[in-house]
Amino acid sequence: MIWDWIAEPLQYDFMVRALVTTVIAAVVCALLSCWLVLVGWSLMGDAVSHAVLPGVVIAYVLGAPFAIGALVFGLLAVALIGLIRGTSRVKEDAAIGIVFSTLFALGLVMISMTPSQTDLNHIIFGNILGVSDADLLQIGILAAAAFTVLVVKRRDLTLYAFDPTHAFAIGLSPRMLGALLLGVLALTAVVALQVVGVVLVVAMLIIPGATAYLLTDRFGRMLVIAPVLSAACSVVGIYLSYWIDAASGGLVVVVQGCVFALVYLFSPRQGVIGRRLRQRNALRSGGAAVRGHHGSA
Repeated sequence: MIWDWIAEPLQYDFMVRALVTTVIAAVVCALLSCWLVLVGWSLMGDAVSHAVLPGVVIAYVLGAPFAIGALVFGLLAVALIGLIRGTSRVKEDAAIGIVFSTLFALGLVMISMTPSQTDLNHIIFGNILGVSDADLLQIGILAAAAFTVLVVKRRDLTLYAFDPTHAFAIGLSPRMLGALLLGVLALTAVVALQVVGVVLVVAMLIIPGATAYLLTDRFGRMLVIAPVLSAACSVVGIYLSYWIDAASGGLVVVVQGCVFALVYLFSPRQGVIGRRLRQRNALRSGGAAVRGHHGSA
């Protein structure tokens, strides 16, 4: 019975492509999310994921691959945020809000004005079940590029996340490392775009790292836990979407959110309930020790 439940969706090529594509996107997003959580760039991930929409529409009009337009506008968003922050009194969070909301709104306007036989709303909400072999190849190449950069530069990026001052003292450039991380963020947002759409990309870029952060105090372990959890949630989400006939990308994120909620509540060290149980046990141990002392006296 269980085997039939697992095997039936695999009879369809579109389900196999969906599973492979989602796992690829989940792994690279989760890996990057570890640094984004530490640096505090969740808003930046939101900005980049929304700002790519006009690039996707322009790429469609020109007949170019969606990924090229999305990547160009992702990098443009990063540059505009840096420009506004560096040349005015506007703070980073406000600059992020201005850029991503304006570019996202521009994308919505362009969609409404673009005659299309293709439903461009799939870019907003994702269309993982419609991934073609060409899309899978494109996503695989972009994900491999992002994954390679993160693995090769993991030590430098980790030092930048924890202590930019020390990174500068030993000869590294915090500005260049920040720019590299932003470039990988733009690339990874493009990878996840096809899976969950621009609205939910930020969830795949933040939830896995936040979940792993509650499970361990060691960054090296975070880099393992986050991708494993994210890949598992992706598989569960895709299977659920098949069996209950619901939105695939949305269910992937819902499953990730549910896992985060469980970890938030029950994590041995950081979980809300776990902390209360430890405090209660500590109080009981302290009370027992006091009673024992009085009894011996």
